[in-house]
Amino acid sequence: MIAFSSESSFKVYLPSGENQNLVIEIRDQLNCLTKFNLSSISIEIDSQMNTNLLSTGNQNTVSQLLTSLSLQLNQINQQNIDKAVGSGIPLSTISISSLTTQNQPTNSSFNQSALVEFEKELNFQSSTREYLISFTQNLQITTSNSIKLQSSSLVQLTKSTNQLTRNTISVAADRCFRLTLALQSISMKISQEDAETCSTQLFQCASNLLSAVNGPLQQRTTILDLDSKRATEFPEDYETDLESEWMKINLLNENEKNLYQQKELANQIENQVKEIISRLNSILNIHLNVGQQSIVNTSEVFMSLQSETIEYLSNQTFANGAIRFPEIVTNQTEKSIRIQSKVEPLASFSNSVNTNVSRSISFSLFDSNGNETSLDYSIEIFIPRDPNRIVPPMIVQNVTSRQQLFNFHYVNTTTILSVSVHIEIEPLNSSVGYLLIYKFDQIPQLNEIDGWTIFCPENFHNYFVDNEQTRNHKSLVFGLRELNSSEIISYCSNNNSQLNLPITNERFNFTSNYGLRVYSSGCYFLDENNEWNDRGLRVGNKTNHDQTHCLTELN
Repeated sequence: MIAFSSESSFKVYLPSGENQNLVIEIRDQLNCLTKFNLSSISIEIDSQMNTNLLSTGNQNTVSQLLTSLSLQLNQINQQNIDKAVGSGIPLSTISISSLTTQNQPTNSSFNQSALVEFEKELNFQSSTREYLISFTQNLQITTSNSIKLQSSSLVQLTKSTNQLTRNTISVAADRCFRLTLALQSISMKISQEDAETCSTQLFQCASNLLSAVNGPLQQRTTILDLDSKRATEFPEDYETDLESEWMKINLLNENEKNLYQQKELANQIENQVKEIISRLNSILNIHLNVGQQSIVNTSEVFMSLQSETIEYLSNQTFANGAIRFPEIVTNQTEKSIRIQSKVEPLASFSNSVNTNVSRSISFSLFDSNGNETSLDYSIEIFIPRDPNRIVPPMIVQNVTSRQQLFNFHYVNTTTILSVSVHIEIEPLNSSVGYLLIYKFDQIPQLNEIDGWTIFCPENFHNYFVDNEQTRNHKSLVFGLRELNSSEIISYCSNNNSQLNLPITNERFNFTSNYGLRVYSSGCYFLDENNEWNDRGLRVGNKTNHDQTHCLTELN
């Protein structure tokens, strides 16, 4: 929304851009409306725009200006990101990809001066956003139109999540929360369409804030200059008490102070967003009957809320296919439940677990009284990864120059939570086959291994050790050797299926080098302490560079 008024004639500041579609709604006191579409409108940027109008306190004027200026800043930010990526700066280190972003290839030649220029522009625009958002704090919240207007401008102000300082995030979170409270107070008096429009924008705002506050912690975005400066400043309520919280923080170096304050704010925003989402769900629930669904599908967040019976869950998928239920047999066919699924661009930072290239998936079931409930069924979850993550390259192993029983590789599995290990092998000669053996915590011997497999001649091989196998182990050591011609015939012919490990103490010469890539994956959920936990989760064999496949296990 750009503006609303009960006056028949009023001025509007439109955002700049070409071929815009403007929709005008005229509504009477009985809530009946007529729509007019004005298409292909082109609006030029007004370089003389009077920013003093921001101080008027008029929510129409202020919101229009904020929206217009934010759209310009967002466009400039995207142009700067594209320019940086073209100069070899990895996209995943300066920006969080939206849910609709496609893979954007990076120039292989890194340009340090381009990074310096990008960060200079980034910090300038972050200061501008902080200045702009201060004008939202005292705007009156009057009607559902008022909530639509202000939440719409908040979405644009917070859209470039790499430019939000801690002050900006705090102000936006408070405003988003106040708008949610106002919406809840009138939720019984407004239409379903108005409730969904307002809720969609507030969901977007909440998602933007989570991405912004977690970005620096996940090393996905840069810590901004204003935040770095403030982290080292004396607080206004400075005390000389050596036991005060500030005195303890003051012993940290600049980077540690920054991270401490970012974590503190992240915990605050997580709790605030949970409250916002809970209230928005209760608002949408008012208008939902059994068999109905409310969907928020934007670049910032995908959220679905629907009312169904338990038997509906059988063989169903949710969150755009990310969550899959098995066949469910139940006698409670009439019992209604509320199903909420949500996908967000970035997983939260918590207890040093590596989740920084993962999307966030959530799924909840609520009974008719609004209490969260659970079902004793195993489900599949497919967690997408950021399409612009950095995939480690294949490392060519130079093995043709030496004779050996096996070429061994060491994988560190010492992590806070369990991980799966994924081994990818790319032969430089596709007619070669391999024997792979592995052992946990020590070098495998042919008579003492934890697992093995045969790779018959192909262009590409992969092997997967799930997190239940690696749990409580510090390392995995795997060895690889080529199969000889008789072994290829014995193990790779269509009619033979050998179950015994090919044992030999002879040293082998590799006839060809091979490429190797090893990576790990994990399946985690945020527990009641807001920390990642792997209890009851197993990494599935459909995990790859684009997604983590998770299986829930019943106790």
